[in-house]
Amino acid sequence: MPKLTPGDLERIRETMARTMSLRDGDARAKITVHMGTCGIAAGARKIMSAFLGLVEARQLKDIILTTSGCAGLCAHEPMATIELKGEAPVKYIDLTEEKANRIFEEHVLGGQIVTEYALAIGSERVS
Repeated sequence: MPKLTPGDLERIRETMARTMSLRDGDARAKITVHMGTCGIAAGARKIMSAFLGLVEARQLKDIILTTSGCAGLCAHEPMATIELKGEAPVKYIDLTEEKANRIFEEHVLGGQIVTEYALAIGSERVS
């Protein structure tokens, strides 16, 4: 496993600061790429890289990009969940880099759900 560099540590620090922004109300969106073993095997790293490239290319500071483990739907990996401030989360499945680009443009930036790639809208939490 490669060693962490000072640049890696700075990226981690910035990511954590953005995570706090969502809780404090400063971030407008959160993108979670599901990177359990099944997700990684299905190509989640490419999806994460695609989203990261889109955020960095536009130098967006109000978009949180994070990872999670398996979402329990291995047959539909790679997957990502998009959460816009004040709206229910949307889980996208069977992603490709092209689909990630479209989801970023239309949903993350434009606020319009890309229904043909969405599996579900809303939280899995039971109250």
